[in-house]
Amino acid sequence: MSKNNDRDAVWNGVGEFIRAQREMARLSLRQLAEIANISNPYLSQVERGLHKPSADVLKNLASALKISAETMYAQAGLLDESSASAGRSGQEVEEAIRFDARLSVDQKETLVRIYRGFVERP
Repeated sequence: MSKNNDRDAVWNGVGEFIRAQREMARLSLRQLAEIANISNPYLSQVERGLHKPSADVLKNLASALKISAETMYAQAGLLDESSASAGRSGQEVEEAIRFDARLSVDQKETLVRIYRGFVERP
């Protein structure tokens, strides 16, 4: 695979990740675009891997999706895994839940809420 194909695969993966996070947050494309302050067509192109978003756009999307910017940057290949995961074991647990294809959206949301309830206790 060439470097261009590798980068295209990364951006397709980023788009799929954003779409999955949007669906899990139960947001329409229009709602997420509005919250992230980007246009609907642009977000659609990002989700389909047709447009490569800037770090600022990724940050806005991460904030709108209530995930860390580091997670989004790591997904886009802008951070190495050690930088992105330092001190974020809880985020990694939540990501593992979100990426488990065996779980329904409702099950994922419930597990994340339960997990947060356990770890956020004083």
